Amino acid sequence: MKEKICIVIVGPTAVGKTNLALLLAREFNTSIISADSRQCFIEMNIGVAKPSPQELNEVRHYFINTHHVNEEVNAAIFESLSQQWCNEIFQKNDVAIMVGGTGLYIKAFTEGLDEVPPASTQIREQITANYNTHGLSWLQQQIREADPLYFEKGEVQNPQRMMRALEVVRIAGRSILSFRSNEKKERPFKILQIGLTLPRPQLYERINQRVDAMINEGLVQEAQSLFAFKHLNALQTVGYKELFECFDGKISSEEAIELIKQNTRHYAKRQLTWFRKDTSVHWFDASEIAPCRAFANDWLTRSIDQNQRNSKQ
Repeated sequence: MKEKICIVIVGPTAVGKTNLALLLAREFNTSIISADSRQCFIEMNIGVAKPSPQELNEVRHYFINTHHVNEEVNAAIFESLSQQWCNEIFQKNDVAIMVGGTGLYIKAFTEGLDEVPPASTQIREQITANYNTHGLSWLQQQIREADPLYFEKGEVQNPQRMMRALEVVRIAGRSILSFRSNEKKERPFKILQIGLTLPRPQLYERINQRVDAMINEGLVQEAQSLFAFKHLNALQTVGYKELFECFDGKISSEEAIELIKQNTRHYAKRQLTWFRKDTSVHWFDASEIAPCRAFANDWLTRSIDQNQRNSKQ
């Protein structure tokens, strides 16, 4: 029996992960699992940079257009589903592809998650409403008071992580960090992680161009269609929340667009910080795909050869 392998492609937003994933999926005649916490929502399209309908039709994608914005989706759910999808892919293929920029989802897949108290809809809605009203500084102050351990060691510039941390401490009475065991789960397949990066000026230019393209494609109209759902967790997302502020009359449309660019750049920086901590990621310049492609093929060849040698012993 051949050993199964999942190639996981990570990196900041707009760096070119989707293109590499499609290239490798075509090369190995396999399917792609999205590890993006927003592309799964049917109602969100332009603002989350989904693959085109043609690309989705050409290569089978999992975890895209699978949920509605009012459904609960989190890393624990993704961990369970992604293992099922891998098993399904491995029934017909020896290689699966995963691609995405949601670090916690990648970690859930590669290492597993610790048992943390389940979400509370009521508490989450209260926290989200207060965050929408009072902003990031309010959230940081709440974390400082309720969970000083997280305030010291956690991601205090990431609203989603902070809202979850605040939710957990209010439910359990202890820091979300206290639930971490740092024990990795064993997976019945090999994992190769490939990271894509670019020089910061080049990456930021790509981000700015992508935002402009999204506006031209109709992001404002898409956000207007979702305005009634702005309180939902799924819509606490760069590209939408800034436009919601514009619709509320708090900022101008020009300011909203500039904020989308700025917040996307900040998000890309946080993504890189997260993925750089993982020493198992092999990094490549996104402008030179050939070396990355050759590395993946060589790694798979060596892995298969090693497996064959082990089976003969």
